[in-house]
Amino acid sequence: MQSNKTKRSKSINLTSMRKSFSVKPLALGIAAIFLSACGDKQDAAVFTSVNDCTDANPEFAEKCKTAYADALKEAERTGPKYNSQRDCESEFGNNQCNVVRNESGSFFMPFMAGYMLSNLMSPRGYYSQPMFTSRSRNSSYNNRWMGADGTDFGDNRRRTMRVSEKSLKPKPTVTKTMSRGGFGSSVRAKSSWGSSSKRGGWGG
Repeated sequence: MQSNKTKRSKSINLTSMRKSFSVKPLALGIAAIFLSACGDKQDAAVFTSVNDCTDANPEFAEKCKTAYADALKEAERTGPKYNSQRDCESEFGNNQCNVVRNESGSFFMPFMAGYMLSNLMSPRGYYSQPMFTSRSRNSSYNNRWMGADGTDFGDNRRRTMRVSEKSLKPKPTVTKTMSRGGFGSSVRAKSSWGSSSKRGGWGG
């Protein structure tokens, strides 16, 4: 299980973030999530709610809940942060952003749209990370699954995938805020979403 060393924000609106799972669950028929490594690839699945996860993996209901909570914390720690709600919504869509206040001030960030799980059955511990999606028609990442560091995992109707071990590594903490267009600029600066960038991630 990944560690979250950063302190949780004192006043983050977790209720709003919980309500932010706006992608409708699909009938997946997935058995429990798996660690099926082949080279540097392994299996992972994305769930849009705790119930979505527990329905597919009833024997791992508690892990589904804990992984969801872990992903929420990671969303705040590693996700893209904006100076204003307008800037955030211009890239993620109307009503898709939430204000977060902590010791250093306040910022806006997109709601977590889902969470990725891998290695759920392993006794060594699972891996979870937040997933975001854009609802803006002007964004080239509209209706795409996006990791906190900018990795494009494809169409958000897709719920199972093979991912690289690199994409499952802990993400750096993001402290800097962006203005409108910062999200797209960060993406274009990378040869592929989540690969090398001069500034790395969202500017943390």
